[in-house]
Amino acid sequence: MATVLKSFERWKQFLSERVEQAHKVGMSDETIAKLAANVGEYLADKVDPENKEERVLKELWDVADEHEKQTIARCMIKLVSTK
Repeated sequence: MATVLKSFERWKQFLSERVEQAHKVGMSDETIAKLAANVGEYLADKVDPENKEERVLKELWDVADEHEKQTIARCMIKLVSTK
C-alpha cells in the first residue's frame, strides 16, 4: 500500500477501484463506509502520511469523534465514487 499512498491521486484511484468492487459484490453503502472507517483508523494509527493531503486527513481523523470519523469515511467514498 505504501506506493499507493505516495500520490493522493493514486490513493483516490485505488480507493475508487475498491469501492467499485465492493458495490459489484453487493455490499451496501453503509457496509462500505464502516470498512472505510476501519481502514482510516488503521492508516491513522500505523501509516505515516506520505503527502500533504494525507497529512490533513490524518489531522482531521485524529481530532474527530466516532461519528465524525464515519462522516469523513463517507465523504472519501463519495469523493471517489463513480455511481
